[in-house]
Order: sequence, then structure tokens, then C-alpha cells
Amino acid sequence: MLVAVGDTHKRLRNVAISLVSITKSKPEFLNDIERIAVQILNSWKDKQQFSFNVIIKQVLGLTSEEPETGKILEDFLAFMRGLVSIPLYIPGTPYARAVQARSRISSRVKAIIEERRSRNGRSCGVRNDFLEILLSVDTLSEDEKVSFVLDSLLGGYETTSLLMAMVVHLLGQSPAASEQLKLEHEQIRSSKERDEFLNWEDYKKMGFTQNVINEALRYGNIVKFVHRKALKDVKFRDHLIPSGWKVLPVFTAVHLDSSVHADALQFHPWRWEAQDQTCKKFTPFGGGSRCCPGSELAKIEIAFFLHHLLQNFRWTAEDVDQPMAYPYVEFGKGLLINLDRCSI
Repeated sequence: MLVAVGDTHKRLRNVAISLVSITKSKPEFLNDIERIAVQILNSWKDKQQFSFNVIIKQVLGLTSEEPETGKILEDFLAFMRGLVSIPLYIPGTPYARAVQARSRISSRVKAIIEERRSRNGRSCGVRNDFLEILLSVDTLSEDEKVSFVLDSLLGGYETTSLLMAMVVHLLGQSPAASEQLKLEHEQIRSSKERDEFLNWEDYKKMGFTQNVINEALRYGNIVKFVHRKALKDVKFRDHLIPSGWKVLPVFTAVHLDSSVHADALQFHPWRWEAQDQTCKKFTPFGGGSRCCPGSELAKIEIAFFLHHLLQNFRWTAEDVDQPMAYPYVEFGKGLLINLDRCSI
């Protein structure tokens, strides 16, 4: 979907928007996110992957306990390492390993699709996930459906997990923001029964949580740039962009521009109490027809994770582990934090 244009992009985007619209406020989806968040926080010593476990459960119906999940994650990490690399297919290079990993993931996804079709044909029960809805879409070819699953894993894991790490890192350096966020979530929890799941209405009450997420998106710049190809001559202000040329909008240049955002080099979530979150000066998920259709799902996932993290843990980040961009934003040591469980 990142590189598709014209009618192909429109078809893929319509499917994505339909899937997200159906899913985002469903109790089953929200409950899965919260259940996995609690499970991960209770077993952090096992180094499980929260965002990957969420997205693979929603897309393919796989749980973290199933062997296929670990195999897909291993290949997916190899795929990500070679996604932005010199495209030379030489054995042993990140690009070659990425191509091989993508082929293995595709084969596994095709096998899961065939198994699901066979299961449905035997009337063995219908699973409630992305794949089930995707299989009913007749406007996509088989290869497009497989590619769509890979796009969903990419958007639902890589960028979401980076944003989550950035939020944890920045909150560890901002006690005031962390405390206000904790109070917001304590107030929401106080209105619910013990062990009662969060719902869509609870999510809509997380106003300061949205401010923190938006500020982490602006300050952290999880997606640094995108590239677009001009399909025809384009006049932009005083510039002519010839057909065939590629344009790279650099989001960082806008998000960290002090003439656009006051004190741009400071993490200050309170700025969003007065600043428009939908203005063209803030484009962490792109814009227009290229706006990420899963942006709300990522925010829900992070909000629910923070809900349980803030009420159960205190943490400080290691000063030696700072975020860097090469080419993605990442932490050299995986974001080292000193973690203490709160006493009840």
C-alpha cells in the first residue's frame, strides 16, 4: 500500500479503512489489547513482544503460545532489517535475508489462508479477525491479500512498538507528565469494577493520554520521511516538479521547527491542549488519501498499555540508551529501563 498508486491504492485503502472501522471499537478487539497488555506486564522477564502479539492476534488469529507466531516474528525482524537497505541480492546481506524472510512469511500466510478456508468449508466456526474479513473481499487477488497481511504486520508492529518505546522513554524524563497521566488513568479505573475491561468510552476519556502520544509522535518522529513519485508535471509554489521525479517530504523538518511549534526541541504534551492536532503542521501519520488508516488502532493500543503500566510500575530510563535514527528511530540497546513494581 506504501508504493501502490491510482486505482490499486484506492482498492487497498478502502479495504484497510473498512477493516479498521469494523475493528477499532469492537469489545473483542479492545479486550484482546488489554488482556495482552496485562499478560506482557506480568511476564516482562520473558521479553515477549506486546505490539507484535496484538497485531498477529488481530490479523491472523495467532496467539503468542503458538509455534507459528515465533517463526513469523523471527522472519519479520529479518524482513524489517533489510527493508531499507541497499537492494543488492548478495547472499548474507540484509537485503537478501529480507527477501528470503518475506518469502517464508508469505508461504506461512498462504498456508494459514488455505487452512482457514478449509476450516470454514467444514463449518468449524468462523474466527473474528482481520483475515476472516479479508477472505470475504473479492476485489483483491490472492497475492494482494498476502501482501495486505504483511502491510498490516508492518504498520501494526514496527511503528507502533517504536512509538510505545518513545512514550515510555519520554515519560521517564518528565515526572510532571507521568504524574498527570497516572491521575487520569486512576480516575478512569476508579469508575470500574475490579478486573473490568476498558471500553471505547473509557478510551475517549483519555484526553491527556492523547496529548502525550501526539507529543511523542511530534518529538520522536517515528516516521522521518516518505517518498512520492510525480506521475505528471506538478507546480508547487515557485517550483516545477517534473514527471517521474521523486519527492521526499521530511516530517522532522516541520515537527522540530521552532517557527512552527514553540520550543520544538522540548517534550511538552500540554501544547496540544491549545494546538490543533489535525493541522498540516502535524503529519505523523501522513495526510489526505495517504493518511495511515490504522493510526487510531495504534493509539488505542498504546493508551491501554499505559493504563496498566502507570498503575503498576515506576521506571527510570538509562541515560546511555538514547533514541537514534538509522534509518528508523531505535534504541541502541533496546531501551534499558530500571523498573519497580508499585506496592498495592
